[in-house]
Parts: sequence; structure tokens; C-alpha cells
Amino acid sequence: MQGSSTEFQDMNKNNGSNHNFRYLIVRPETGGIWDLMRYALRSDVESGVRFLESSDQGMVGGEAADHRWFILVSIIVRKIFHLLSKPLKFTGYVVDFFLNLMSQNGSIFGLLYNLLHGEVVIPKRGTKTFISAIGQLDERIDLYKGKKLVEELHNPASGEGVIRTFELDDRATMDLCIMASKLAYENAEVVRNVVVHHWRMHLVGFYNCWDDRQKEKSTQVFVLCDKPKDANLILVSFRGTEPFNAADWCTDCDYSWYEIPKVGKLHMGFLEALGLGNREDAATFHYHLQKNSEGSAGIENKGIRQDMEDMSAYYIVRKKLKALLEEHRNAKFIVTGHSLGGALAIMLPTVLVIHEEMELMQKLLGVYTFGQPRVGNKQLGRFMKAHLDHPVPKYFRVVYCNDLVPRVPCDDETFLYKHFGLCLYYDSRFVKQIMEEEPNENDLEIRYLIPEHLNAVWELIRGLTMGYTYGPEYKEGWFAICFRVLGLAIPGISAHCTTNYIDSVRLGKGK
Repeated sequence: MQGSSTEFQDMNKNNGSNHNFRYLIVRPETGGIWDLMRYALRSDVESGVRFLESSDQGMVGGEAADHRWFILVSIIVRKIFHLLSKPLKFTGYVVDFFLNLMSQNGSIFGLLYNLLHGEVVIPKRGTKTFISAIGQLDERIDLYKGKKLVEELHNPASGEGVIRTFELDDRATMDLCIMASKLAYENAEVVRNVVVHHWRMHLVGFYNCWDDRQKEKSTQVFVLCDKPKDANLILVSFRGTEPFNAADWCTDCDYSWYEIPKVGKLHMGFLEALGLGNREDAATFHYHLQKNSEGSAGIENKGIRQDMEDMSAYYIVRKKLKALLEEHRNAKFIVTGHSLGGALAIMLPTVLVIHEEMELMQKLLGVYTFGQPRVGNKQLGRFMKAHLDHPVPKYFRVVYCNDLVPRVPCDDETFLYKHFGLCLYYDSRFVKQIMEEEPNENDLEIRYLIPEHLNAVWELIRGLTMGYTYGPEYKEGWFAICFRVLGLAIPGISAHCTTNYIDSVRLGKGK
């Protein structure tokens, strides 16, 4: 770690710039339990510093003192998830198999019947019938007014195939985005089946992308067009936080950042998920985030793995967008995602701007994120505002009620992580408000605890009656109701499920 910091400092010196790139990494593994206790109970800054690494070791003491509680939350949560990573993974494997066993045999009674007759259907992972836990929570796959979607996006009066600009009440577009965000949790065969046979669109590709820190292909993204020829719309959808993936939850709660001069501070974990660096060698972020980055040409010269471009989400999507926009001259593109996927969705255009990919940015129609965690500081928001707010708003951050994830990493009046973009906030009655920041932005204030738990009771009752109130397509199954019960203990977790966002988009009404 110290070697990485020294190499980074040497790189800044050789860079000859007065504006040095900086970073701060929170490392839960470098301090012991007694360091954590002293830091938490006695405000011992020296103990807190043991968990931190920085390009400027002189700043870590101030960080440890000024943001102690927020750093503590990050350390404790990540330590817990690290301990639970293998049990969580095993639990997810069992839950996924059991849910698919039940659904493919037609409920518990169907399973018993098939068992008696020797006709039990055994689920096979990676097939078009094997649905993720997220998909089992909400089985809807068809789009809202799907047949009219292309017509609503396309302006026939222009005669030039130009897609009209976004509107806040463009329900069909929002629905496409949240359904694509939910679909991103599935395997490639499920995605292909839904896009081609249910949505009647063209699937360009499904990509499993490399995260060099996790040393596995843990970032998923798919790309579609509304039609294979003369497309008007291209959509990029990133997979979000998998419920049984400890590494995803650790990324959401990570405090670590990387700062680019005149741009701002960016969440380091999300950069790693896009394949734009590895905190074990902090200099890699600098190599990937320089202006006019040319991918493998620059990487090879710096001694970084040349095949990074072929495996990382950012370079794969950028290359694919360039090819598609060259092929479909009238097309524009949307980027979307739920949870962690929402963070990656807004990070993609951010890095495109850093790389001065202005031709691509001119083709950006919009970014819709759902339950997205914070990705950077206030300076980053100001930097991106010029590219996402003019001539019309292009970045819409949808937040449902007490969802915990949009409220991490925590912030306060002086803290660095801040949301930007237009917040479309829906309460538990699906009433929409347009605001800059959702209420109770940190989910830490005691005065909100009782209302949140009372609201969870209301959501459970609402879930039991949705089918009667709004129609059979809104009926929640037994697994979704069990998740609502979990919400009685942890309201912010159950509020994060995609069901709430789909219902908000389809049933939402203005205040």
C-alpha cells in the first residue's frame, strides 16, 4: 500500500502539474478490532488513520477526525459484509435454486405433484427459464404501453427521424428504463428472450465485464436498439446491487474516492466496477482518467494490462456506442440502472466528458437511475451540470420513499458525497415530487425511525391489497410479501426493491 502511494506521488511529480490528482482509500482490513474500538469510543485519530491510505498522508489525520462517524459506518458495514460474504453467497445460491424450483414446478403443490409422479423440473442456471431473486420478487416483464413506445419516442412530424427531448412525465420512457434496469439482473438468455420476444426490440449484446479489484467478471451490462436497422433509440442498462453479493454492498458503502483536478471527487469503487482502475495500484486511475484517453494505446505504454479495454465495462460500452451511432445516424442513447447499476449509469457519461468524448455526449438523450447511491462530491455535480442540464435536463434520479441506498455514502453540510441531477421523489402513495435532494438524506436521524417503521407496516398492507386495488398485474406474490415483512425490521432495504420503482412509474401522480 505504501508503495502504491509512493508511486502515485512520484507520478504527480513527473507530471509537472500544479494540480495533483489525489485519492483516499478506506481499508477495513488494515486495522484491528481494538483500533476500531478506540476510534469509535475514544475518538482516537491515530487509530482511525490505520484504516486510511492517501496520496497525501498528511491529510489522513484531518479526514479521520472530521468525518469519523461516516468512516466508521463504512468500515463496520464492510467488515460485516466481508465476514458474511461466503454465507451470503451460499444463501443466494440456495434461494435462487429454491425459487426457480418452485416457479418451474408451479408452486409447492405442483412440486409435490411432480415429485409423486417423477416429473420434477430441475432448474438449470444460465437458461432462459432461470430467473434471479430480483426477477422472482417482481415477475412483470412486459412494458407499459409497449406497442406505442417507439412512436412516443419518435417525432413523426419532423420527417427526419429525430427523437424528441425528454419530458418529466414521459411515463413510457421511464418504464422502459426501470424494466431494463430490472432485466439487467438476469442472465444473458433471459435478457435475450425478453428483449426479442416480449419487447420486440433488438439485443445488441450482453457483456460480463472485468473488475480488476475483485479479479472476476462482476459487472454486467446489456445494450439494445429499438430495431436492428435505422434505429432511433439505443439503451445501455447496468446491473445493480445483487442482494446476496457482499462485494456489491461493500462498494455501495465505500467511502474511498479519487479526485481529478477541476472535475471533483469520484467514488473509487464505482470506477473500479467500470474497469477504470484498481486501488491496489492507485496510479491506474490516473492512466485511465486522463483527458483524451485512448484506451489500450495509452495502457500499453504505461505497463498496464492491454486486454483491460476488451474486458472492462467502460471501454466495451464506449466502443459499442461509437459503432452503433455510426451505423444508426439518427439514433440517440439512454443510460439506465438500478442501485449500483444507477451509479455506473451516471458514471459512464461523467467519464465520457472527462475523456472529451463530446460527439458521443451530443447523442446522449438521457440518464435515468433508480435507487442510485451517491457517486461524487458537489464539485463533480457542478462540473457535470453544464453537460446534463443544457439545453434541457438529461439526468433524472428516481428515489422511492425510504430507500436506503440513495442515502449512502452518507453526507452532511460539509461532507464530500453529494447527489446531483434532478430528483424525482415518490412517496409510499406514489405521489411524485421534483426536488434537489430526497428527505432524510442520510437515513440516520432518530426522528425518522418511528415514521419509517410505521410506513413499512403500511407498505405491507398495501402489498397485500395491490392486486385488488390496481389490478392483477400489480398483485405481489408470496416472496415479495416476505420481503415486505423484512421491511418491518429494516425499512430502507425493502423500499429498495424494483417493485416499488415500477409501481411508482406506472401509478405515480404529481403533487
